[in-house]
Amino acid sequence: MSLKVYNTLSRSKEVFAPLVTGRVGMYVCGVTVYDHCHVGHARVMIVFDLIYRWLKQLGYDVNYVRNFTDVDDKIIKRANEAGVDPKQLTDEMIEAFHRDVDALNCLPPTHEPRATLHMNEMIDMIGQLVEKGFAYVADSGDVLYSVRKFDGYGQLSGKNIDDLESGSRVEVDSSKHDPLDFVLWKQAKPGEPAWDSPWGSGRPGWHIECSAMSCAHLGETFDIHGGGMDLKFPHHENEIAQARAANGGGFARYWLHNGFVNINEEKMSKSLGNFFTICEVLKKYHPEVLRMFMLGTHYRSPLDFSDQALDVAKASLDRLYETKRRCEESGVRSQESGVKGQGEDHPHASRLTPHFSQAMNDDFNTPEALAELFHVCKEVNRGLDTGEDISELITQFMAMLSLLGIVQQDAAGWFHGGNVDVEWVEALIAERTEAKKSRDFVRADTIRDELAARGIVLEDGAHGTSWKQAG
Repeated sequence: MSLKVYNTLSRSKEVFAPLVTGRVGMYVCGVTVYDHCHVGHARVMIVFDLIYRWLKQLGYDVNYVRNFTDVDDKIIKRANEAGVDPKQLTDEMIEAFHRDVDALNCLPPTHEPRATLHMNEMIDMIGQLVEKGFAYVADSGDVLYSVRKFDGYGQLSGKNIDDLESGSRVEVDSSKHDPLDFVLWKQAKPGEPAWDSPWGSGRPGWHIECSAMSCAHLGETFDIHGGGMDLKFPHHENEIAQARAANGGGFARYWLHNGFVNINEEKMSKSLGNFFTICEVLKKYHPEVLRMFMLGTHYRSPLDFSDQALDVAKASLDRLYETKRRCEESGVRSQESGVKGQGEDHPHASRLTPHFSQAMNDDFNTPEALAELFHVCKEVNRGLDTGEDISELITQFMAMLSLLGIVQQDAAGWFHGGNVDVEWVEALIAERTEAKKSRDFVRADTIRDELAARGIVLEDGAHGTSWKQAG
């Protein structure tokens, strides 16, 4: 089955055919680094990490570009409030971003361009737009894009240009020729970061940054452009208008957008104040729990965030880790041994089940892929119970876990957690084992009760006694 992706531009599911055979160029809008990332950002990170992993698994050489917006009104305002240089703030936030994505087991992209390091590309693109009549210098000195000059504006979002009115998403400015026009280059204000340009000292508008950086790293026409659904209009619509008008190229061929993360049926966002940062969530839940939670819903569908949903994801991971632990303790090995490090090709990629591959090839349908994973998990446990040769099943099980980027921790460590004196627990288990051999069952039961009071659950099996933390 060929890979099919839902293309927002055509509003249909299409067979994916890259511009160059065997190679994929993918650009994903990153974050504006003025604050810590929230759970909505985590969804973008995880969704496109999964897409990146699957494209690599299919054998594509993927040039994955994810940018940082490191010059912006919000950055300047936050830096002024904190009394620090904007670059100090953005450096700190980029470092925090990397801690978050590493914790979520997201593979590093090929390139992570910063807007402030691509000023020449932005100025060049703006110059082309002015020269070709798609942009003008307003009375304010700002350079603006003339939206009505570009045929096809609204194609991505489905909006009719005649129906668009100035409002909450369009800043009203008397110097604009049309209320829909947007800023490409802003004149410098005292005390703000600024760069020299043909139109005076200033800085770029937000939309031009991504158009310039994507074309700089991927060319005038490339395969995939991704991001959150909230960026579809006006940001991605404006990116298309800028890049196609400046270059004459096709820009991105496939547009992929992930759905919102909601709280109480309302979109999670900093502007609404109803958000949780990733680092806040990870104080309570392991990063794999958040990743598992995200994979349980198709990437294009809205996702309702709650502690209850995270608890369900944790229970699902417990089941998978318990199976992994049983595999390790049984001594049965997969048919392809060895585990490669993060970022390398998946060691068992060729051993994925047909149903799993069909699900992933159907627009990255992770709920169906997870259903297949749990089916194989059940079969592995059945085989362990009956003593059958299940090396092939274990190979499939481990391959799916690797591809999804979950259950990558030590199984024993997953259940033991980090707030328990492991040596103390192991010593008591050894003492209990000896007590049972001596038929001192009273002492053995006392030890079990003592451990249970500390939240430690014992499980006696053919290969000895294992333990985990309750809950």
